[in-house]
Amino acid sequence: MTYVDAPGYPEPPAIGGEAETLLGSLERQRATFAWKCSGLDDAGLRMRAGVSAMTLGGLLKHLAYLEDVNFTGDLTGAELPAPWPDLERDAEPGWEWWSAADDDGAHLHELWEQAVARSRRAVTEVLLTTGVDTVYTAPDGSVLTLRRLLVDMIEEYARHTGHADLIREAVDGLVGEDPPGPAYPFQFA
Repeated sequence: MTYVDAPGYPEPPAIGGEAETLLGSLERQRATFAWKCSGLDDAGLRMRAGVSAMTLGGLLKHLAYLEDVNFTGDLTGAELPAPWPDLERDAEPGWEWWSAADDDGAHLHELWEQAVARSRRAVTEVLLTTGVDTVYTAPDGSVLTLRRLLVDMIEEYARHTGHADLIREAVDGLVGEDPPGPAYPFQFA
């Protein structure tokens, strides 16, 4: 199984299986979030809207971290890749938000894209063996299913894509609900 990529943005199936519907929704959120963060220089990724300390760069780093923590660490039980172990060890809560100001934009985009790629591989591996009912134990002892994790990540992206909408409009006036290009049916082939 692989993720099919095409110009435009993925649309979850109107009639489809549970895994395809959940993954299609997550992929649409990821595509919209990526679009909201695209095409900006370092200064644009560091800009804030109003009194909020939130930035697009901080959102990129935060979501990259959550991708790796949830899918790489929790779901598969693998060690977190660099830079997370070194940063987590001595950091205060929320470090990924404010530390993004020290990172250049290309690094932040690459960090997020690589984390998403690892997440896709983890989900593919699980779906090939057991499906969305796969149960795993998170480090805090919580017992969860892949289904629950996918719903949580859809919610996380939806919330932060809303933040990205506001920040991006403040940066350069870019508005819109969907990335440029036509919607295409999400396929998990």
